Amino acid sequence: MNYIPKTITEIVLDYINRTTFLPAIQREYVWDTDGIEKLFDSIMGNYPIGSFLFWKIREEKKALWTAYKFFSDFDRDNPHNEEANVAGINQDIYLVLDGQQRLTSLYLGLKGSYRFFYYNWKKTRLYLNLFKKPERSDDPEELTYEFAFRESATSNPKSSNPQYWYLVGDILNFQSAGQARRHIRDRLTGHDQLLVDNAVELLEELHNRLFTERLINFFEERSDDYNKVVEVFIRANTGGKKLEYSDILLSTATAKWKNLSARDEIHDFTDEINAIGAGYRLGKDFVLKSALYLTPGLPIQYKVKNFTKPNLEKIEDNWELIKTNIRTTIRLISRFGFSDKNLISTLALLPIALYLSRLGKKNFVESTQQADVANQLLMEKWLAILTVS
Repeated sequence: MNYIPKTITEIVLDYINRTTFLPAIQREYVWDTDGIEKLFDSIMGNYPIGSFLFWKIREEKKALWTAYKFFSDFDRDNPHNEEANVAGINQDIYLVLDGQQRLTSLYLGLKGSYRFFYYNWKKTRLYLNLFKKPERSDDPEELTYEFAFRESATSNPKSSNPQYWYLVGDILNFQSAGQARRHIRDRLTGHDQLLVDNAVELLEELHNRLFTERLINFFEERSDDYNKVVEVFIRANTGGKKLEYSDILLSTATAKWKNLSARDEIHDFTDEINAIGAGYRLGKDFVLKSALYLTPGLPIQYKVKNFTKPNLEKIEDNWELIKTNIRTTIRLISRFGFSDKNLISTLALLPIALYLSRLGKKNFVESTQQADVANQLLMEKWLAILTVS
């Protein structure tokens, strides 16, 4: 296999969100700030960061595939990627099959921000403490350098360690290490010379890792066969965070639904039902399983082979009814007092949703008719028994 070597800045400045995007087959971004800090620590420490796999799509075929942008500003409260408009790109494009988490992390660290909740919502950017001397530990989990996501460069006045927090993305302003060196010396005029020398050394090292060394090595997959690409993707991603069926199935649905965006529909609907009542943590897997279960004439086994093009077309045609019955089911169990904290089996909701679909009543949850109330009590009792057992 012939790998193509690139510098990190080439990928970040010239590729990401210009000619290089994410396919629908990719799961969402899952790294936290600790993971990004560790990645940059590895880069500075001259550790390898692995290889990458890009799917090259010829210009005349790019309209056949749905592409998504990398995050420039990641928000834990809204972790869904925006669809990319590739119509105006007059050249071949790449879709990343392996390396999305690392590339997103590099992009966020150099050009973006990371918003998360810790006592309150914080919008942070990646900084490097230029005054900390690198110290390698016997513990491989210990970082050598002091990278940190922070809200500002302001140092902690209570810290006994010298601090000078440098916004890592500012290194992109300098085409040469010499320019960066002169700039930081000017900014640190009047500081202790040993600290200044440490800062200059770290900044030169950072510039070299990003601008000079070809640390990104990617292989081009050029096949037009979607099934082969899915297989390549699964094999390439078996070593990291375990792929869920929903990651693959959602990509297949996105590629084969005719009128709706399966990715947007399923993401949005999952968010909607999770916000009902006291709140739930139902995932894409639950929604996709429900789609099979509630569509007449489809096998209910949750396997990739059952998400064929004809089956997916049936699901798309039945999508509004599927949503209605799942939504009604979640509203009903919320009235029963079930929430994320005491709902043991989400699969137990599927027979209830199927019953509601067969019943076909729009106001079943609020109904006071004797037969409906009796059925509601039976459902509540049945669900309670399952929960206790």
